[in-house]
Amino acid sequence: MFRTVLKSLAVLAVVAFASPIIAQQAAKSVAPVVTQAAPAAAPAPVTAQPSSPVASPAASTALASPVMEAAPRPMVATGEHDLSPWKMFMGADIIVKAVMVGLAFASVVTWTVGIFKMMELTWAMRRLKAALRKIGESRSLSEAQMALGERGTILSRFLAAAMREGRMSAGISSDEGIKERAASSFGEIVRAEGRKVRTGMGILATIGATSPFVGLFGTVWGIMNSFIGISKSQTTNLAVVAPGIAEALLATAIGLVAAIPAVIIYNHFSRVTKAYMEIVGRAQGAAGRLLSRDLDRTHSSSHARAAAE
Repeated sequence: MFRTVLKSLAVLAVVAFASPIIAQQAAKSVAPVVTQAAPAAAPAPVTAQPSSPVASPAASTALASPVMEAAPRPMVATGEHDLSPWKMFMGADIIVKAVMVGLAFASVVTWTVGIFKMMELTWAMRRLKAALRKIGESRSLSEAQMALGERGTILSRFLAAAMREGRMSAGISSDEGIKERAASSFGEIVRAEGRKVRTGMGILATIGATSPFVGLFGTVWGIMNSFIGISKSQTTNLAVVAPGIAEALLATAIGLVAAIPAVIIYNHFSRVTKAYMEIVGRAQGAAGRLLSRDLDRTHSSSHARAAAE
């Protein structure tokens, strides 16, 4: 009986000691099943409750898309920026406006000087050519002055200077001295005429050389202000950036509008002035030849009188 009880106690002890091990092994064997079943059961809440308050990803995308589409509409549809030249000028910074006004004034000056020089040089060349034709057959300074009549041309000044030098040097100097002093007077007249016909050319050269850089200064200033506006608005949208940059580039455009005609007009009148000064040289030579004839005639008459005596 006692042995039976001992055997029963031994069996109970073995069972009690082995039960935790058996439980751990059972848990390990069950865990993969649960883990493997979990992925299959995961989508069940989404498909089982499509009408629940918690929206599905598709529903949330559908609800958010109108908001996302409607957000950029004010930027795209705005027609507030009128990019006409006048509107860009009125919307520009005060410094850029000053640059544009200065360049516009320079353009007006360019065309004014160009029109004035065209009229002046055309009229002067016509008068001088006509005067040279009038004295073409003259044999003395006095005859040339009578044929010329008018006193407003440079040729009349050449003739007057030659006659004055001939009177002042009569009987006290050689012919070479008279011609040398007359040539000096002619040179002064030519230089004065050159300065006269070149009046305004320096203005054209200055405008043509500096206007692009002045316009570039206005552009740089305007772009700086545009970048400052971009940093303040915290956006790089083209609708916000484009008006400021367009206003800045307008300064460069006006600078080119002022500079290009100035350079063209300057080059044109440089050629016309050179042609006019060549005609002035012809007039100077004509006056010198008449003076030389008068001097030779005077000496011939004096020699004839001496021979007669």
